[in-house]
Amino acid sequence: MLRNVTLLHTMLRVGDLDRSLAFYVDRLGMKLHWRKDFPSGRFTIAFIGYTDEVPGPTLELTHNWDRVDYDKGDGYGHIALGVEDVSAACAALAAAGIDIPRPPAPMNHGGPMMAFLLDPDGYRIELIQQSLLGGPPS
Repeated sequence: MLRNVTLLHTMLRVGDLDRSLAFYVDRLGMKLHWRKDFPSGRFTIAFIGYTDEVPGPTLELTHNWDRVDYDKGDGYGHIALGVEDVSAACAALAAAGIDIPRPPAPMNHGGPMMAFLLDPDGYRIELIQQSLLGGPPS
């Protein structure tokens, strides 16, 4: 068994890095930790998150210069963000033009208030009422 392990980041491939950074930083309030071009590999990566610096739970956004679209397949689920008030967060995001395909409601089969929105590349992001988080529902 591994010991003293830390979850560092999750990577998403994005079609337009500037568009994705505008979404995650300007709309969701994440901080850009750093961004770097890798010309020999023809890609750029950016690390973002809610902490003041890396390490911490972060997202790595990777933009491959020669690609603008990706097939997400049926294995990807979502990124979950805890918020104070799901309804208020969704109202603010909807007013900013963010697509919210599942509006605020209690989780199916019982559980906290939640909603789903889509990032510019169609990745699902779950907003969960943070005050209602706990263990699994009984």
